[in-house]
Amino acid sequence: MYRPSNPHPTTRRRFLKAGAAALSGAMIAPERILADPYAPIDCLTDPSQPGSRRGAAALTTPIRVRGVVRSRGTGLPRVPVSDGVQVVDTADDGSFELVTTPDRGFVWFTTPSGYRIPRNRPGTARFYQPLSDGSEQSAVFELEPDPVPHDNHTLLLLGDIQTEDPTEMGWFLSQSVPDLRETVAGLGGEHAFGISCGDIMFDNLELYPDYERGVGEVGIPFFQVVGNHDLDMDNLTDQASTETFSRHFGPPYYSFSRGAVHYVVLDDVFWHGSGYIGYLGADALTWLEQDLARVEPGSPVIVATHIPVLGSQHLRRGEERPGTALAIMNRQALYRLLEPFDAHILTGHTHECEHVFEQGTHEHVTGAVCGAWWSGPICHDGTPGGYCVYTVRGEEVRWRYKATGHPDDHQMRLHRGGRDPSSPDELIANIWNWDPEWTVRWFADGEPRGAMPGRRGLDPLSAELHTGPDLPPRRTWVEPVPTDHIFRAALTGDERTLVVEATDRFGRVYTEELRG
Repeated sequence: MYRPSNPHPTTRRRFLKAGAAALSGAMIAPERILADPYAPIDCLTDPSQPGSRRGAAALTTPIRVRGVVRSRGTGLPRVPVSDGVQVVDTADDGSFELVTTPDRGFVWFTTPSGYRIPRNRPGTARFYQPLSDGSEQSAVFELEPDPVPHDNHTLLLLGDIQTEDPTEMGWFLSQSVPDLRETVAGLGGEHAFGISCGDIMFDNLELYPDYERGVGEVGIPFFQVVGNHDLDMDNLTDQASTETFSRHFGPPYYSFSRGAVHYVVLDDVFWHGSGYIGYLGADALTWLEQDLARVEPGSPVIVATHIPVLGSQHLRRGEERPGTALAIMNRQALYRLLEPFDAHILTGHTHECEHVFEQGTHEHVTGAVCGAWWSGPICHDGTPGGYCVYTVRGEEVRWRYKATGHPDDHQMRLHRGGRDPSSPDELIANIWNWDPEWTVRWFADGEPRGAMPGRRGLDPLSAELHTGPDLPPRRTWVEPVPTDHIFRAALTGDERTLVVEATDRFGRVYTEELRG
């Protein structure tokens, strides 16, 4: 049991070890800080240089943070509190203590189920307090009990909003936000929250306040994942690359709980000064190991990252392994930590829909809010621009894709033979949220024709809108991508009415019809 008068058993050792490592790079004897970890040390970095303060060697006075997590005057016990490396639990009276350094950026708590998600003024989640210089700091986190039960709740997952200019932000505010509000209104007051799964911006970080206004209008708290287009790319280190993001949204990785589900947000975009790779930093993995140690084995754990952990785009393109910017390079560490749990991993980045099952995890790659970078109505795999709706009932997690501007049951698009020159005599169905547990059947003129087989290929509408150096007009570099959620059936040419019936893994049946 954690005692507030004494740091977590490993906290002091980890702190001194980390401090010694940083000092060795700055040519200061480790013995100096080991002798008196509270003695001020002059910072040897030039603060005028990008990334210097939170970069490679921010040397400064350690901070002892004393605080409390409470609700209506009563301390809450066993609430995890962290600085991003170490995790301590609040004592019986809700108090906690940890020793950290200002370059950690924040101290935060894992929001427990049963309490409302605290919000910043625009509506984004606030579960953190910035760290400041000085040897002592206090942190008081106030929580309000939520009268709405959390056992049943809904998550709205927004992949790649990716607005580059006021025009695109205007489309998000005028198209996506009203659709999201309508979805929330249809939940009947059920507890709900959102996660924006990275690439909120398209490099133009000045638009963050407009995004905040948009999600504020949705009316539910939103958590944020950092994406590769959300970075301060002028900064030279990974830690410094998230400074603007963190000013708006807090730490780039953290956790919270709702009902029986433990949620984890991770930063898997590693910035190396001139580009990025998919990678989980040592600090994040150290923190995650401690975070998950507090979760009951077998429980549902939902992890949100931006870059897919693995994905399958490389296989669909005929490549043996994923590129360093399309998957997490050290994903085995994540798989190992998630082994004890019923793990779902929610990702974006590639502007397409797919499901990947690897080492006991179910990875959901969600289509983009912006479609193919705001170039038209669809992503480059044919998925409509939209978002995912996750419905939790106890420990059961269900999901569906919500196409912006379309009803909930819009789950496929049909193409008659001739739309795809390579398949002139086939009925083609793109069923974007398909996974191997679905069944797909087709009918011609009211007669059942049996199962409709899948075959990798291009979505005909994407091929029409995106193929060639001059298309699409707003983003001429977009090209259609092969997908595994294309289904085909041979036609004779005499069929007048064609129907496809798709049943998802939850027994929900969707149908689409073509006439003429």
